[in-house]
Amino acid sequence: MFIGVDHGTTAIRFATRNAYFEIPRGEAAELEEETLFEKIEKELGLEREEIKMLAMTYSMGDGIESITPIERTRNRGLLSETGAGEHIGGGTRVFDLIRASRIPAVVIPGVHRGSGCDPRLDVFSHGASPEKIGIAYHVFETGVQNFIVSDISSNTATLAVANGRVIGAIDACIFAPGIHHGPLDVEAIRAVDEGRCTANEAFAHAGVIKETPYKTMGELINAYRRGKKDALRAFDTISLLSAMEIAGMKVLMEDYGVRREDHRIFLSGTISEIDYVVKKIEKHLQNCVVSLGGMSAALGLSKIAESVYNGQKEILGIKVET
Repeated sequence: MFIGVDHGTTAIRFATRNAYFEIPRGEAAELEEETLFEKIEKELGLEREEIKMLAMTYSMGDGIESITPIERTRNRGLLSETGAGEHIGGGTRVFDLIRASRIPAVVIPGVHRGSGCDPRLDVFSHGASPEKIGIAYHVFETGVQNFIVSDISSNTATLAVANGRVIGAIDACIFAPGIHHGPLDVEAIRAVDEGRCTANEAFAHAGVIKETPYKTMGELINAYRRGKKDALRAFDTISLLSAMEIAGMKVLMEDYGVRREDHRIFLSGTISEIDYVVKKIEKHLQNCVVSLGGMSAALGLSKIAESVYNGQKEILGIKVET
């Protein structure tokens, strides 16, 4: 059996090809090893001894450039523990428990400077966290070679694959905001310079929800379902800016000989499950858009685990270390 583990913004997600579950990051921070594996066995319908390989992500994954055995990663595959995002401890706990368990596991890198993507994008230090590789592999395994996938949830990140290789990505802190997180504009830069918040705090409050009275993604979605105009505007905003980010990746794809009519567009993440957003993005781009939902990263990671176990040496252009 092969398992994918997605270290998400709000939860740790586990999947095989046939089953899925998630644990909130706060709850995961309190887990003991036996409790974790009892939950895996119960929710995924398998015995611990049946696990042949596990593929997992951790935070930004910017300290490694290849798919690496977990026991050979330093600092859990990070350049630094600091950076954009909230540290809760759940992902750290799960990573350390899996490493200590001695179950065969590999860690997936993110897309960052030096990853071997288009060198022009190396002007940015980071392009996408490693779960986006899981989403992309989920698509690739269906037989699609040329595509763009935009992951929209607490933040937004967009990744492009041409001829079966990752060629670039645009991270949450560069362009399109998500529900909670987004790039720092002039107002945010001034707030940081004046000492009213840190850069990370500014990033964590730069999403579209800041223009509404709602505090959580769930509250925003419920308000949209009740027809609240402020929630509708938030989804209009995220649809427009995500579409603009995807359109930017279309330009990159053309530089790799992939014409606009020869690639497909996918959405993933919680917000990709809202039909209104999907239809808005389709209208902006004048393209058919396919929604993958929120579990696509963990599912794709389970497929990576299977491919690595079977001896594959490269995943979407990323080297597999043995």
